[in-house]
Amino acid sequence: MAADTADQFCVAEERSGHCAVVDGNFLYVWGGYVSIEENEVYLPNDELWIYEMDSGTMHLMEGELPTSMSGSCGASINGKLYIFGGFDDKGYSNRLYYVNLRTKTGTYRWKKITNFKGQPPTPRDKLSCWVYKDRLIYFGGYGCRKHNELSDCFDVHDAFWEGQIFWGWHNDVHVFDTTTQTWSQPAIRGGDPPQPRAAHTCAVLGNKGYIFGGRVLQTRMNDLHCLNLDTWTWSGRINISGEKPKDRSWHTLTPIGDDRLFLFGGLSSDNVPLSDGWIHSITTNGWKQLTHLPKSRPRLWHTACLGKEGEVMVFGGSKDDLLFMDTGHCSDLLIFQTQPYSLLRLCLDCIGKNAALLENQIPCLPSKLLQEVLKKITFWAAVTHRQERKAETERQSQLNTT
Repeated sequence: MAADTADQFCVAEERSGHCAVVDGNFLYVWGGYVSIEENEVYLPNDELWIYEMDSGTMHLMEGELPTSMSGSCGASINGKLYIFGGFDDKGYSNRLYYVNLRTKTGTYRWKKITNFKGQPPTPRDKLSCWVYKDRLIYFGGYGCRKHNELSDCFDVHDAFWEGQIFWGWHNDVHVFDTTTQTWSQPAIRGGDPPQPRAAHTCAVLGNKGYIFGGRVLQTRMNDLHCLNLDTWTWSGRINISGEKPKDRSWHTLTPIGDDRLFLFGGLSSDNVPLSDGWIHSITTNGWKQLTHLPKSRPRLWHTACLGKEGEVMVFGGSKDDLLFMDTGHCSDLLIFQTQPYSLLRLCLDCIGKNAALLENQIPCLPSKLLQEVLKKITFWAAVTHRQERKAETERQSQLNTT
C-alpha cells in the first residue's frame, strides 16, 4: 500500500524568482520562471504547489489570477498569501493580490486588491517584505518611474527619454495595512537608510526589520541594517565584530529563534553561485559560518521558509549564474536543521522508516498518534520511492551510455 501511495506524489517544476510561504504544516510555492532554449518562460499563474514536508501536491487556482511573473514578493498573514510586484514580458508590476490558504472547500481563489486607500509603490521586482502587526512592509527593489516620480530614494540605472521613463533601484519603505486595506509611506524619523538596492533579503526579529546585501549597479553588498518598525528609525550600517559573509545578491535571510538570523546562498561579487550558510546572533552582534553544509548545492534566487521545528526549507532557485548561464534551475527541497528535533519528532520518524517491521504494533496506537504515524509512513514511503526512481534513472542512463 505504501508504494501505491508514493506514486501519487509529484514535485514542483524547477524554477527561480518564485514566492514561497509557510502556513501551519504546509509550504506553498507560486510563480517564478525557467529558461527553455535561452528564453525566459514564466510558470503557470494558476498553479499553487503545496508541500507537507517532502510530499507535494499541486492545486489549480481560480479567481482574478496574477499574471505569470518572476521577482514578485510573497508573504503570509493570518493564512492569506499576498503577492506584490514582479516582472513579466510586459514590464514591472505594482499590483497586489491575495489568496486564502485555509480554504475549507479545497478551492484556492485569487483576488486582486483594487479598493485600497492610499498610494501603492511604483512598479518593481526583486523587492523584499517584513510582516509586522498585520502589515506588509516593503523595501527596495528594481523598477521604473516616470520623470515626475524621481526622488532621493531612487538610483537611476537607465532611461528612455522619449517616454521619460527611468529604470533603477529603490530604498523607499511602503506599508500595506491588511486590516484597513490602506497603503502608506511612513515618515522615517532618524538614522541613515541603506543604499538603494534589489535582490537583497529581509527578516523580522521582534520589532526590528533587518536587511542584508543586495545589488545596485555592478556592486553587490554585505552590509546589515535594521529598521525599528515601531519608531521608523534606521540603525545605519551595523558594525559587525569578527568574520562576516562576503558580498552577495539573490540570497535568503531567515529568522530562527528570538535572536538569530540564518543566511544562505546567493551570487557573489565575482559571479560565483554560493552554498555557504551563516548564523547572525543579535545578542553578540557577530556572524558564525556553518562548516558542515554541502559545497555542491549552491543556490541563488531561491526561497527559504522556517518550519515548525526550526528547520529552514530552501526550495528551487538556480545553481548557475543567472546573468551568464541561465540553465541551472532547481526543483529540490533542501532542509537545514538549525536546532535539535523534539523527541516526538524523532520517534515518529523512526516508526515511519521502519513501518514494515512494526506493522502489527502500529494499529494499536492511540487514534491521534496513529494519524501522525500514518503521515510519517506516507512521507518516508514517498522518499524511498523517489530515491529508487532516481537510482533506476541513473542506472538506465549508464546502460544507454555504455
